[in-house]
Amino acid sequence: MNQIIAFLAKIGAMLHPWMSEIATALVACAIVIFATDINRILRKSLAGSGFFVRTSAFVMINAFGYGLAIVSISPWLAGQLRSMPSQWMLLLVVGIFFAIGAWAQRNRQV
Repeated sequence: MNQIIAFLAKIGAMLHPWMSEIATALVACAIVIFATDINRILRKSLAGSGFFVRTSAFVMINAFGYGLAIVSISPWLAGQLRSMPSQWMLLLVVGIFFAIGAWAQRNRQV
């Protein structure tokens, strides 16, 4: 068991230099998966509005909202992941990517 933990810790430590990129990928993948639902809710809530209002809201949410989310959440997530023990960080990152992939598959987004 100690060998497995040591192996996971070693592999996890190798990911630390790329933690910012990993966090950005996690946030971007989550946004890609949930953007369809967010846009559907936005479309329903603005159904009676004029073309300019709907288009402006769509641009604000998609261009600025998602971009702001990636820029602001990624550094925070990278810091949280860096503070974890390497073996747990590795398992969590792999688990989150698998969960996002399973969610996408279940919702037929892949």
